This record gives sequence, structure tokens and C-alpha cells, in this order.
Amino acid sequence: MLQLNYIRENTAEVIERLAVKNFKAADIIQEILLLDNQRRECQKKLDDSLAEANNLAREIGNLFKTGKQEEANTLKARTADLKVVSKELGDKLDEIENKLNQTLVQLPNLPHHSVPRGKSAEDNECVQQEGIIPQLYDKAVPHWDLCTKYDIIDFELGNKITGAGFPVYKGKGAKLQRALINFFLENATEKGYLEIQPPLMVNEASGYGTGQLPDKEGQMYHATIDNLYLIPTAEVPITNIYRNVILDEKQFPVKNTAYSACFRREAGSYGKDVRGLNRLHQFDKVEIVQIQHPDKSYETLEQMREYVATLLRKLELPFRILKLCGGDMSFTSALTYDFEVYSAAQQKWLEVSSVSNFESFQANRMKLRYRDENGKTQLAHTLNGSALALPRIVASLLENNQTAEGIKIPKALQAFTKFDIIN
Repeated sequence: MLQLNYIRENTAEVIERLAVKNFKAADIIQEILLLDNQRRECQKKLDDSLAEANNLAREIGNLFKTGKQEEANTLKARTADLKVVSKELGDKLDEIENKLNQTLVQLPNLPHHSVPRGKSAEDNECVQQEGIIPQLYDKAVPHWDLCTKYDIIDFELGNKITGAGFPVYKGKGAKLQRALINFFLENATEKGYLEIQPPLMVNEASGYGTGQLPDKEGQMYHATIDNLYLIPTAEVPITNIYRNVILDEKQFPVKNTAYSACFRREAGSYGKDVRGLNRLHQFDKVEIVQIQHPDKSYETLEQMREYVATLLRKLELPFRILKLCGGDMSFTSALTYDFEVYSAAQQKWLEVSSVSNFESFQANRMKLRYRDENGKTQLAHTLNGSALALPRIVASLLENNQTAEGIKIPKALQAFTKFDIIN
């Protein structure tokens, strides 16, 4: 959530920067400023009413002490009126503050000044590309055919049990999943990330804390009886560990990693671009999250970007890194790098990771602060990245490494799979 003081003091800049995200902010910001003025006026009246009541209470006490009972009773009647007024003002203030907060949470995060303008993924900026695009043998096929051929992932069985987008992993397919999870977690812990095993469901406050609610409510699976949400990513429970927490400045950076299943409704996702593992409703992912000092968050973002790149190099996958344009960024992000790997049989790039800096946007929603060297509390910065999401990694590994003899496993992964080929 954007800070109200910043909006008030930099109104024109906020409107201009949100336009980079193709968000027309003028009307909603005008409403926010109007509500803020009403809030301040109401708060002043309430403060004045309470102050007058306190002064009268002291005066009444003195009048009783000096025997001026009649004058004291007259003032007591006035204090009774003030109590009624204060109650009405307090209720009105709560109403205004609730409406103000509901309006504030509709504003997306401000994009970083380096974010390129654009309306869609076509306008993203490629900042790095590595690896050699593999030349496949003549009988190469897409991963969904490979899954059937080697009986390692069953899409029809998943459809029978649950529905489309919930595949069943079998045999070496299941072992490959487990190997990748362990590979990603081991790499993360070696880099100083503390492993967390979080809940797979979160409450409404957690959803609001990281910005999934209300923006992505329709994309989340909602258990309505208990008002809990299946997580779209481990970012949500991990980051909310620090909701309403005040850290010491010396604790930075806070680094956590977690494996979790992820659940996304992906409403309206149909067609050839979502076939096989390309887009699922349930999938596995290892996430990395950092809480950092504001002065160091962009340095940390670059370190996280390089860390994800090292994972893809170890898996011997050709990849490219995109800086997302304003129109393709998430609601909560200030700057995002997307990683895409090349899927040789499909002859297309597949997104496998997003690494983002949210600056203080999530921290302000969660009241995640730190105490600086002067003892003053400040908002921290939050960052997260997929390291990595499994479905499209698996799709690319299967397609890029297929041969007439079978599907070869990259050397870095063989210690985790305990086999070097799927055949």
C-alpha cells in the first residue's frame, strides 16, 4: 500500500508514475485526498472534544473541592453532551478511515524509475540471454507426448481425479519433481536462506498483507466456510511471518526459502498455450524471500537475479531475462525481472521465474518495520523470487534433453534423481 503522506506530498508524481503501469489514478487519488481531509477534520474535532472534556473534568473536581456543587453539576451536564459528541465523532472517524483504507488498497505500487513504458509482454526489455538453443533429433516431440511415451506424467488421470490442470506425476516423473525441489532447496540454504515449511492456506489478513487481496481475489481458491485461501505462492505465508513485526536494523538481510504446492484458478486460461505443463492450477515451486534495508534492496534484487541465473546454468537450460514494462508488471511490484527458458520442441520461451522488489508496498500493508540506529521505526523493503517454479522447468528439461535413447538428466541433477536418463 502506498503511504498516504507520500501521495499527499507528491500527488502529481504518483499519478505520472502509475501511468507507466497504465493505471489512471487521478480520480481515485482525488477521492483519497478528499477522504484524508475529512479524516483530519474529524480527528481535530474529536481531539478538541476530548480535550475539552478532560479540562472540564479537572474543573469539576476543583469546584466540588471548593463546595461549588451547583456549578460543578452544570459542567457535568456539558461533559455528558461532550461524551455523546465524541462517540459520534469516533464512529464517523472509523467510517472515514475504513473507506480511506479500502480506497488506498486499490492503488498499485509505484514502478521504479527504470521500468520501461509499455502495454503488454511484447514491450518487455530483454536485458540478458545465455545458453545455446538445442538442435533436436528428427523425431523430437513436445513434453506432453514425452510424458505419455515414458509414462511419467498423466494429464488424463489428473483430470479424472480433480480436473484439468492437476496432473499426476508417476515413477521417474515423480522422482524428477522431488529431485528438483531438493536441488533448489539445497542451493538456497547454501546461500544462507533459512528453510521454512509454511501452511498451504492463509487467512484474509495475510492475503491483504502481500497484496493478493483484493487485487487477485478471483484467481485464488477460497475455502469460504473458514474464510481461508489456498496459497498462490509461498511468498504469501513466508512474508506474513513478519506482519506486525519490528526488526532490528542489524537483522538485515532476513532470508527465507520454502517449497510449497501452489494453487491458482487461472480463470479464462484455455488453448494451445496452456497445454501440458505450460499452465496448471496446482504446481510445485521453491520460493526465496528477503526482508532488506531500503538502502540495499535494489542491490539485493540484482543478487537474487544472479542467483536464479546460476540455477538455470547448472540445469544447462538456455534462458533470457526480461525487465518487465509497466503494463506487464504485477499490482504489487516496483521492479520485476522475468526469467524465461527456451522450450525446443515447442519452439517458444516459457516463463519460469519472477524476481521482484516491492520496496515498502507490502511492508506498509503488513506494518513490517525496523528500528534504525536512532531508535526510530521505518518501513522495511520486501523482495521475492521463484527459484524455481517446476512445471515449465520440467517441460524444458524433457524437451531439450530428449534423444533417440531417452531423456538425459543434467549432471547437476543426477545426484538428486539417482538416475541419468528416462527411458
